[in-house]
Amino acid sequence: MTINKALSVIEPQNIKYNCLATLISVVLSTSIIGCSTDSAQNVESVSSSDASQKASAVDVFANEKVLTSLINFNSEDKRSWVNSNKTQFSYISNNTDNKLAIEFLNTENISELVIEPKAPWDLSDVKNYNLAFDVKNTGDESVHLYLKVQTPEGQYQTRSISLPTDYNGTVYFPLEGKEGKTDTGMWGDARPWQTNNSLMVWRSWKSASDDFSVIKSLSFFTIGILKNKSVVIDDIRIRENPESDPKWMVGVIDKYGQNAKRNTVLDVKSDEQLKAIANKELAELAKSKGMPDRSKFGGYTKGPKLEATGFFRTEKINGKWWMVDPEGNIFFSHGPANVRMANMTTITGIDYNDSSIREKSSDEITPEDSMGIIKIPNNIRKDNYVISELRHNMFEWLPSYDDPLAEHYSYRRSTHKGPVPYGETFSFYRANLERRYGETTPESYVKKWHQVTADRMHDWGFTSFGNWVDPAFYQSEQVPYFANGWIIGDFKTLSGKKNHWGLMPDPYDPVFAERAKITIDAIAKNIQSSPWCAGIFIDNEKSWGEREGSVHARYGVILDALSKSVEESPAKKAYSAHLKEKYKNIDTLNSAWNTEIANWNSFDKGADFFERVSYSKQHVNDLSKMLEMLGEQYFIVVHNTLEKALPNHLYMGARMANWGMPDEIIKASLKYSDVLSFNIYEEGMQDHFWKFLEEVDLPVVVGEFHIGTATDSGMYNPGIVHAANQENRAQMYKNYMESVLNKPYMVGAHWFQYIDEPISGRAFDGENANIGFVTVTDIPYPEMIKAVKEVTSNMYQQRYEN
Repeated sequence: MTINKALSVIEPQNIKYNCLATLISVVLSTSIIGCSTDSAQNVESVSSSDASQKASAVDVFANEKVLTSLINFNSEDKRSWVNSNKTQFSYISNNTDNKLAIEFLNTENISELVIEPKAPWDLSDVKNYNLAFDVKNTGDESVHLYLKVQTPEGQYQTRSISLPTDYNGTVYFPLEGKEGKTDTGMWGDARPWQTNNSLMVWRSWKSASDDFSVIKSLSFFTIGILKNKSVVIDDIRIRENPESDPKWMVGVIDKYGQNAKRNTVLDVKSDEQLKAIANKELAELAKSKGMPDRSKFGGYTKGPKLEATGFFRTEKINGKWWMVDPEGNIFFSHGPANVRMANMTTITGIDYNDSSIREKSSDEITPEDSMGIIKIPNNIRKDNYVISELRHNMFEWLPSYDDPLAEHYSYRRSTHKGPVPYGETFSFYRANLERRYGETTPESYVKKWHQVTADRMHDWGFTSFGNWVDPAFYQSEQVPYFANGWIIGDFKTLSGKKNHWGLMPDPYDPVFAERAKITIDAIAKNIQSSPWCAGIFIDNEKSWGEREGSVHARYGVILDALSKSVEESPAKKAYSAHLKEKYKNIDTLNSAWNTEIANWNSFDKGADFFERVSYSKQHVNDLSKMLEMLGEQYFIVVHNTLEKALPNHLYMGARMANWGMPDEIIKASLKYSDVLSFNIYEEGMQDHFWKFLEEVDLPVVVGEFHIGTATDSGMYNPGIVHAANQENRAQMYKNYMESVLNKPYMVGAHWFQYIDEPISGRAFDGENANIGFVTVTDIPYPEMIKAVKEVTSNMYQQRYEN
């Protein structure tokens, strides 16, 4: 899924490994890129050519200009601003200098410490500034540290960084000025200045219009850590930004879609080099025999022989849940999700005057970000113009329309996030595949990619693809897969407090059921009852609401439904009938809810409770029940439609994100899901936080997880969970999988995603993270593949025999 380039000290043994990986695993026929150490202050992995440039560069913060101090912990009065019951903290004193020591606890899912002054910090008199603080990692592992800056109005932005072991330096990020406010359309930008300070990245998308001239509080926290982490923090301050670089975000992407400003050990410099790398890997894959003791479906042949039904199913064996492959072998589903190129294009900053290219139909069943390459007619393409200078100027090279590589241009009719609402796109990844393998017949390089990808899965020991796999794999009978579909259309919707990926469908609307049938029938047609289909995912990370927090945060979709009339909202009609049956008369409802609704007719026209400051206990209980009803109606529609069209395949549940999995929805899903699925972007599955799944007693898969880094990857954003470097990333992956494999209810874990996202951001939403097993030039990360093989070669033995 950069702004976070300053994270990692590469130790001598890691230097040896990286250089060895370069020499052995990667053929660099024209030149060998060297490896070098860097200062602990800068914590940045660079090539030798980069290092020589850095040596002569001036650190722009060497003589920093502090505009105001927020807190330095020397004053007893200011220390009273610090509060936490979810961390352990103390003060380290050195004569008159006090520092804040924090231990983040693995017994908390979010271990948080809040600093809130008696009066908000007012920065309205200063302009063009960044927030900085000094920090030391005092533990023996890297720390993924978050910082949330919040205003009195409740606006906030969250930044984060991975601090390697022994890190001791200054961390910063721009709050105001061009570097802090520019929306580049990406999760992470190129670093704005040359400095030894370490830059924190956005947690996700920017809200560049938010005003942070007044700050209510600062919160330091960790999420989902497996071991306690400790840091020492001091001197939180506001500094003046250095002079803006006129070349910032200009020419930052090279012709291969790589970072043009920084070299890494896996960088490609020529087509000849890329072909040589490909040929070496092809020769190695040809010799691979895969993992031993595997059935053709990837099941464990040394386990018990169970009933073979010809399709994947689940069974509990000796207290542990398993999937069972079509031949009756126990099966654990592990592999990458999003093995496709549909969302590997990036916005070029060009658009066309002919708006017909943006036309959509309500009959479509493919979401915008799942569209493949859209061929653009020449009569439309020739009438182009620059819609965004900033975007267009990022690229050192884009092919002319008469270049053979121009076939990798496409179009996005709409975007989810970012300053460019639609426009031309280009896929560097597809272009690099053509450079690697050539084109003997139309798109022969894509067919080659399919085969190489399947061969890699076997060689690496993966047992399946996760969600969002290219349908070309459906009938290839090489790797088990999970089919997927989105229910989209012109049905009624509901809006929660936050709608991450879109509004919540109203499942009571008959049009929703119609669209569900159309989507699921299309999936069934693609699958053709293949035994290689391990299960079906429908939709992803719906806007159910939050598990904890305010009434608005938890039950926003229900409050929205109640505010509508029964004529416009099918959900409101269902809730009105439910409440009339329960309370009989409006006075009883008013007494329970502490409201003054005139009559049922008034209620049916719309009852707006959004402005309420407090809610009675019974009101909240009823909102909870209605959310459960919403979930049950959704699952009834999806499950029953799947049951008719695909009776032999597992329904994998709703792929709930850990930020959006209300207990009511989990409860509703239990009756209708064969397997529960959760997208868990944390350092691992904490035993205490997920213990409720033992009582649920259903098999569970992790639908998505990943760990990335923006140091030695050259990427601008690490992704959701940060590592210090590639070595640390590989170790964190192994730690995560250990936490999954030791839980009796887990039957799978899918890494998101197979390929690094475009460094200039995927076209739909700007995500640009180092979260792939392979780079934009399709070169595997050797540290990650080594770690994958260590896990997959032993996961069946570990899970079954222990």
